Amino acid sequence: MTISVIEPHGFCAGVTAALKKALSLAATRRNDSSTSLYCLHELVHNEIVVDDLKKRGFTFVESLDEVPDGATVLFSAHGVAPQIREAAKARGICVVDATCPFVERVHKAAREFAAKGLRVLVIGHPGHIEVKGIVGEVGEAAVISNVAAAKEFCAAAADTAAQLGVVSQTTMNADEVAEIVAALKTRFKVETTAEVCNATKLRQDAVKAFGGDAVLVLGSASSSNTARLCECAPCRAFRAGTMNEVKSLDLSGVTHLGVTSGASTPEEFLKAAAAWLRGERT
Repeated sequence: MTISVIEPHGFCAGVTAALKKALSLAATRRNDSSTSLYCLHELVHNEIVVDDLKKRGFTFVESLDEVPDGATVLFSAHGVAPQIREAAKARGICVVDATCPFVERVHKAAREFAAKGLRVLVIGHPGHIEVKGIVGEVGEAAVISNVAAAKEFCAAAADTAAQLGVVSQTTMNADEVAEIVAALKTRFKVETTAEVCNATKLRQDAVKAFGGDAVLVLGSASSSNTARLCECAPCRAFRAGTMNEVKSLDLSGVTHLGVTSGASTPEEFLKAAAAWLRGERT
């Protein structure tokens, strides 16, 4: 079996910056072991990264209520609603913000659309942390995750004269985002900034262009961008988040395997997985 590593892959700039902030906090804690560090939600959706940060002293929480007054909390790369920022400030919590700059731009666009009186619609997955933060910027917004839902939204609309301001979760399938916007435009006047981040699109385009007969995407099951890479593969697609999962894959019949990784997957994991797949056992 031939193994090809697909480029580009792995950490995007937003993840790299978020991890740099986390490691800087962890280094500070080494000098003062009495310091407690918290992270609101997983910094990025990858168990390898999260487990490493736990070893460095981070406690991961799903609510700001779990963070003591006056403590230090790291906001994840996915962003948070403004209400959470206000609550942290009111309780004297020291915030280190690791929100991805591209996500920040989506928040800004949603606010601007709402300020213009447009009905805000978010293309994304309703339960995703990033989407919750975007919706929190405007208080209320419709969330649509696929073309079928967009068509249903159009069909159910009572006021077709309404104007929509459309934004997107940054880790969606780029082609599907374009299709959803096109469907909405058949019924509404649409202003939009909806697009995935450039790193997401480049990784998806590279997978689509792969000419082998199977693709292995390395990343967590909870990672949206990892799942989208599997979806856009032009051939069979496998996913693995740990070396045990890599070793348990049934790759029988595969002659040319492309290996890539989600934007929150460490490069060391990809190198180890590719080496094992090539038969390099140490």
